[in-house]
Amino acid sequence: MKQRLLAFLVCAACGGLANAHGTDAIAEAADGPAATDRLPKQELSPQLLHQFLVAEFAGHRGQFGLAVSAYRDLAKATRDPRVARRATEIALHARQYDAALETTRLWVELDDASPQASQTFASLLAATGRIDELAVQVSKMLATAGPDLGSMLLRLNRVFARSPDKRAVQKLIGGVTEPYLGIAEAHFARAIAAFEAQDLSMARHEIERALSLRPNWEQAAIVRAQVMPRGPEMIEGLRSFVADNPAAREARLAYARALVGEKRYEEARREFVVILKEHPDNPDVIYAVAVLSLQLNDAGLAEGHLKRLVEMGYAEADSARLYLGQIAEEKQQWDDALQWYAQVRSGEQFMAAQMRMAGILARTGRIEEARRQLQGTRAGNPRERTQLVLGEAQLLREAGRLADAFHVLENGLVIQPNQPELLYEAALMAEKIGRVEVLERNLRLLIQLNPGHAHAHNALGYSLADRGERLDEAQQLIDRALQLQPDDPFILDSKGWLLFRRGDTAAAIAVLKKAYGLRADPEIAAHLGEVLWVTGERDEASRTWAEALKASPANEVLATTIKRFKP
Repeated sequence: MKQRLLAFLVCAACGGLANAHGTDAIAEAADGPAATDRLPKQELSPQLLHQFLVAEFAGHRGQFGLAVSAYRDLAKATRDPRVARRATEIALHARQYDAALETTRLWVELDDASPQASQTFASLLAATGRIDELAVQVSKMLATAGPDLGSMLLRLNRVFARSPDKRAVQKLIGGVTEPYLGIAEAHFARAIAAFEAQDLSMARHEIERALSLRPNWEQAAIVRAQVMPRGPEMIEGLRSFVADNPAAREARLAYARALVGEKRYEEARREFVVILKEHPDNPDVIYAVAVLSLQLNDAGLAEGHLKRLVEMGYAEADSARLYLGQIAEEKQQWDDALQWYAQVRSGEQFMAAQMRMAGILARTGRIEEARRQLQGTRAGNPRERTQLVLGEAQLLREAGRLADAFHVLENGLVIQPNQPELLYEAALMAEKIGRVEVLERNLRLLIQLNPGHAHAHNALGYSLADRGERLDEAQQLIDRALQLQPDDPFILDSKGWLLFRRGDTAAAIAVLKKAYGLRADPEIAAHLGEVLWVTGERDEASRTWAEALKASPANEVLATTIKRFKP
């Protein structure tokens, strides 16, 4: 009777505290004679009962140190495998891994036929870095796995997931799988271990061995793609596998995503369409087909899929609404676009939708309404507040209201005085309205706040060079900007313009040509053309300007420069 009472108490505890903390309940209560016979013959003395209750009450009250100590002593005293398991669970919950290892070792000793005991023991050995002892334990587990050998081999890598020494894990898995190299799962385990240890050539070798033993193994085909470098060989491996195994959905999905990664959008869409035919209500696949259709300028197909996602209540429906608004914008269906954007209520897409709404209002002549719309938008954080200020300033700048744009930026700086983007944009706008003292003040503050801000150095240096003032200081600033970003075309443009201002036209042309070669920007073209023109290379200057004007007919700086020399 006392024996059965102990069994009942242990199991009742497991159903209480263990479940409360998310661990598994220990084996069922030993109600039948056969179950009782398997338990150690242990009298439930008053001392044991007291110790058991102390352990349980301590656990329920969160006194896990006391609970671990009491349960560990109980396990040793009763030599009951269920008590040892319970002691292990409490120790793991308390993150007392040395104690957990001790009680698990006892659990395995008392119930060596328990897979859970063996796996818990192996996991703890891995987590505590006892590699040699672990190898012995894993070898025993594999040797007694019987028909479960394949699945146990596949679980090997999870056992070692927390082990920091991935090379040691690779060596261990190589050793324990040696007797099983005729089984595909053994090579799969080796491949994963090699990949985790960054031994990619071995990972590829082992996964190929796995596939040679099981040619139609989809999981292995996906891993093979993951361990190969991105490019044609990886793509071909997935294509070939999918061709031989048309029903391999996950492999086809991996193939489609790999095609997207290589920007082979048409081929990727074909694969997603195949998946969509088999899974017509899968929202993620519908979304992929829609986005790829947009990438391929097939707005009609994209629109149909995106509307369906909204109707389905897709988790990322706001992304679909944002795309639908953009499609309506492309068609100049302004009211439809505004309606789609207005339905974007929160999340990552909210601010983008607000900006696009304001853009439509400004484009259709309702700039004050656009400003009110941005001013009324609630910013969730300082970053969003900055976006709203910059958005309003951009609308005013595009409308030619430069002074108003400057005041919006200045007001934004009252709230966020050291915000880098606001300082930079306010500096550039200040120069456009002739407030060069504000430009210098803002850019010097920005450089002080962020000495690595290349474009702040460049903007201040260019402003001085363009005005022909303090050219030595201008050169120091621009050279510093080039140290920070050596191949930035706009900084190179500033350098070329500075050289021109200093009279070194040959060097100026060389630097400006390099800048224009990196980026065919109309303002770089304006500078290059001007230097070519004044050095007598007027045909080349004209060709440079004509090329830039064709690409950017509305650029004011380019047009003004051409008119000065070719009225």
